[in-house]
Amino acid sequence: MAKPLTDSEKRKQISVRGIAGLGDVAEVRKSFNRHLHFTLVKDRNVATPRDYFFALAHTVRDHLVGRWIRTQQHYYERDPKRIYYLSLEFYMGRTLQNTMVNLGLQNACDEAIYQLGLDLEELEEIEEDAGLGNGGLGRLAACFLDSMATLGLAAYGYGIRYEFGIFNQKIVNGWQVEEADDWLRYGNPWEKARPEYMLPVHFYGRVEHTPEGVRWLDTQVVLAMPYDTPVPGYRNNTVNTMRLWSAKAPNDFKLHDFNVGGYIEAVLDRNLAENISRVLYPNDNFFEGKELRLKQEYFVVAATLQDIIRRFKSSKFGCRDPVRTCFETFPDKVAIQLNDTHPALAIPELMRILVDVEKVDWDKAWEITKKTCAYTNHTVLPEALERWPVSMFEKLLPRHLEIIYAINQRHLDHVASLFPGDVDRLRRMSVIEEGDCKRINMAHLCVIGSHAVNGVARIHSEIVKQSVFKDFYELEPEKFQNKTNGITPRRWLLLCNPGLADTIVEKIGEGFLTDLSQLKKLLPLVNDEALIRDVAKVKQENKLKFSAFLEKEYKVKINPSSMFDVHVKRIHEYKRQLLNCLHIITLYNRIKKDPTKAFVPRTVMIGGKAAPGYHMAKMIIKLVTSIGNVVNHDPVVGDRLKVIFLENYRVSLAEKVIPAADLSQQISTAGTEASGTGNMKFMLNGALTIGTMDGANVEMAEEAGAENLFIFGMRVEDVKALDRKGYNAREYYDRLPELKQAVDQISSGFFSPKDPDCFRDIVNMLLNHDRFKVFADYEAYVACQAQVDQLYRNPREWTKKVIRNIACSGKFSSDRTITEYARDIWGVEPSDLQIPPPNLPKD
Repeated sequence: MAKPLTDSEKRKQISVRGIAGLGDVAEVRKSFNRHLHFTLVKDRNVATPRDYFFALAHTVRDHLVGRWIRTQQHYYERDPKRIYYLSLEFYMGRTLQNTMVNLGLQNACDEAIYQLGLDLEELEEIEEDAGLGNGGLGRLAACFLDSMATLGLAAYGYGIRYEFGIFNQKIVNGWQVEEADDWLRYGNPWEKARPEYMLPVHFYGRVEHTPEGVRWLDTQVVLAMPYDTPVPGYRNNTVNTMRLWSAKAPNDFKLHDFNVGGYIEAVLDRNLAENISRVLYPNDNFFEGKELRLKQEYFVVAATLQDIIRRFKSSKFGCRDPVRTCFETFPDKVAIQLNDTHPALAIPELMRILVDVEKVDWDKAWEITKKTCAYTNHTVLPEALERWPVSMFEKLLPRHLEIIYAINQRHLDHVASLFPGDVDRLRRMSVIEEGDCKRINMAHLCVIGSHAVNGVARIHSEIVKQSVFKDFYELEPEKFQNKTNGITPRRWLLLCNPGLADTIVEKIGEGFLTDLSQLKKLLPLVNDEALIRDVAKVKQENKLKFSAFLEKEYKVKINPSSMFDVHVKRIHEYKRQLLNCLHIITLYNRIKKDPTKAFVPRTVMIGGKAAPGYHMAKMIIKLVTSIGNVVNHDPVVGDRLKVIFLENYRVSLAEKVIPAADLSQQISTAGTEASGTGNMKFMLNGALTIGTMDGANVEMAEEAGAENLFIFGMRVEDVKALDRKGYNAREYYDRLPELKQAVDQISSGFFSPKDPDCFRDIVNMLLNHDRFKVFADYEAYVACQAQVDQLYRNPREWTKKVIRNIACSGKFSSDRTITEYARDIWGVEPSDLQIPPPNLPKD
């Protein structure tokens, strides 16, 4: 029998990783050695693994720089309409492997590093994740950047360079403990500081109305220092820019006011200004009205708009003036996409610049602003909507408050003219919410100030029109669109699952990597024995690899032939990790009741971070770890059921666990998950989905056929009907003995013998005020899980369903999503034009 190939040997056989020509390999080696030499000359004689990582990162970066400069030159010369994607989160993960993949350098680097006696995968593991996001919204922005570059759009991502990203999660005694994510500790090889583009941002102060116009005076200034990160497209020599702003105190900060020898104190107080970009707020789908967060939101918007206008004014074409001063053409040259309401201040800030600074008249300025801006809504949960106290604005951004009042007044006058006497409609549609604490509804501001508003999956966009923004939809139905989310197949297939990618390439070629709809070509091959065998083999290899990883990193031994049942996402009541818990307990009780029966062995993996201030989410983590403690140490159970909490779930861990998953859990209450994107990653990587008819699950079932997913539970209509009737959890508790047993075990301290009262808050919530109706879907969920077991017993039929799912996942590429944004919202066409590489002449 042939010796199994090492990972390194296996990787070299994978064609999609680029050809390792002898010249390329020699060049990479030479460059690597040069970088290593300069690292060591400065410091030491003996190289550490981190030195090797930086030498490789700088080697790969060298291949980006020429393309980056040439791309930006290309845009300057042709002056296309530019797309500005504004987001407070960019959840990028690691950059090294993605850059090698998109530049076609992976095999050359692998071979060069191997010849130097090193292992590429070990070096890749040294890189820190850039965790500048919480979850779906931030990761979507990262996928969009990849697609915009791959589609040749002149696009820029603008955000904040947080010094500390999403916290690192440690599990201590079963509880989540947060640790600061000092991701920049060893330096970031991918960013380039651009001090020459530093810009001032103003806060506080007062407003003066003069005959010459409005002036915002006596402000405090914070400087915004840009850091640029290259964003390479897939093998098209396009390299776009992500520009992240860092806060810096001006050198005279606090030194001019009444400075009576308080020099030291003044210098120390620079931290106050620089705190703006210190840390990412760790809330997912939850609004916390903190002043520092409002400062962050204005900081990114003010710096970005100055940059956009500078670029608009100085671009080569579009105006006869040597410098553009006429803003008529602004919406033809600039598109601003607001990723949720977090950058909503772009609307009043653009108005402020046009009216106060550039002296454009109000109506013209408003027309320009609306034509330029578009808004993406990401959630329908009321607790997630941004509603800022007017008092906070008054203090921090007095001029913007005036502008918002003026926008609102004209808006309400318009509504009143169409619906005379309908005061309730005016109240519902106002940007200002009256009450004990007057608030600014940022979503209303976005809808009024944008020419397009979109949801992120078909069902979500319908809910947006029918409930969240119903009044606004009646006013301007043409404004509302759907853009179903997608994921980049470069990171989420080629990079994380090269074995599967190669299996697909062997059958249909590699065109699918930039046109994922080509996966449809696999449909006729669903009964192809060789394909069935290869797909099953790749999955088994991924499971073995992940099992080895778990054993090495977390010292847990699992059964690699068990079903890998995976539930990874932020911990939130609406995502219903508790429903999964109830199923695990039910499974456990069934094994205990009839230990001789044949059960399908399962390893249930649950992972995700809880917002530090979200008590219930932290209790859910403690419950999962406590169930694991009981189940995993029960000799009667053996390896038929294991429960693993995946600590510190993040992009780089997702890239390992998703390719190994058999079952993907997407079980939010219907009508609560706007889209989901993890669901798409699992589908593309050969897991089957158990899920509700929520978010993009609906479209996944439509694409693959509902019979190829495990769909269960209430639909949106059923949830509404149950709300009208009144949800009574006790009714289910009394009627379903297995549910009652599971809840009683949680309640009695069966899973927390040292603290029997530990989970009283969870049980109390489930029985008395569960907004997300966990018990109402329990019966259908457990029955559906039994069907999952049934199919898993027949590996060939299971794998055929897997192939059907992969073949039908083409719609869920972010390339398709971005193509739709480009055509329907931004008014630009994607281009497959290859910019010539730096070693060839331009034309």
